[in-house]
Amino acid sequence: MSLTAQLSADRPRLTGAVSGAEEPAGHPDGVRATARIHATYNGRVTTLPQLRSDGPFHVRRMRTDGNTAKVGIIGAMSAPLGGDRLTIDVTAGDRAVLEVTTAAATLALRGPTTAPATYDVRLTAREHASLHWLPQPLISAAGSNLRQTYTVELASTARLLLREEQLLGRANEHPGHLISRLLVHRAGRPLLDQQTAYGDPEPGWDGPAVLHGHRAVGQLLLVDPEMGIHHSPVLLREGSRDGRAVLTPLAGGPALLATAIAPTSSALRELLDEALAHALQK
Repeated sequence: MSLTAQLSADRPRLTGAVSGAEEPAGHPDGVRATARIHATYNGRVTTLPQLRSDGPFHVRRMRTDGNTAKVGIIGAMSAPLGGDRLTIDVTAGDRAVLEVTTAAATLALRGPTTAPATYDVRLTAREHASLHWLPQPLISAAGSNLRQTYTVELASTARLLLREEQLLGRANEHPGHLISRLLVHRAGRPLLDQQTAYGDPEPGWDGPAVLHGHRAVGQLLLVDPEMGIHHSPVLLREGSRDGRAVLTPLAGGPALLATAIAPTSSALRELLDEALAHALQK
C-alpha cells in the first residue's frame, strides 16, 4: 500500500457536525472525521462487519492470517492539520482476533490556524478478544500543534499489543508541539494513565532528564491475562548511543510497558522489538 498525499488546498471543507463531536476551536476549515473498525467472531473466524472510512482515513481489509482479521488504514489527504478533529474507533468483539496497522507514517503539519488538531484513538477489546494496534510512526513536523489521545477499554480476559512511535521533526527540522496521552482501563479499573509533551513551549523536553537530544520516542504495551509477571524493571541498552529502553510491569494487571528513546526511527523500532521479545520470554 502507499499513502495518497494531497495538497491542503484540496482538503474538503466540512461544515456539518458529526454527532457527538465537539465544535472545532479556531477555524471553519478544520476537518472532522471518525473512522470505525468492528471485528466479531462468528464461531469459526474473525469477520469485519463494519469498516467505515471517513475524512483522511481510508480503511481497507487486508489478507487474513488464520483466525486473525487484518485492517490497514491509508491516508487519503494531508492530516492532521491545525483545527482538525480526527477519531479512529476500533472494537474487537468477544473472541475476535484483530490487527490494525497504517500504510505510512502519520504527518502532523501546520494548518491554517494555530489551534491544535486532535487525534483520538479509541480501542476496545471484549472478553477473550485479542487486539494488536501497530501503526507506523507519527511525525511532529515544524509548526504543527497536535493533541493525541489513546483511550483503551479492555475486558479482564482481553489481550492487547499496542505500539506507538513518535518522531520529533523531520530531517534537520525542529519538532512541532505534541501532547500525547495514553489512558487504559482493564475490567473497568485504571491500568495506565500517562501523558507526555514535547516541543516548544514545553519546559525541558529536550534536556538530559527527558530526551537528552534524541528525536524518536515510543512505547509498547503488552497486556495478557496468561502472562506471568515475575521480574523487576529491565533496562535495555543502558549507556548506548543508539538509544535505550526500560521494560516494567504495571500494577493492577498482567501487563508490561516498554518506553524507549532513540536517535532515529529505525533504532527506535529495533528497541521496541527487543523489548517485546524480552517480554514474551517471561
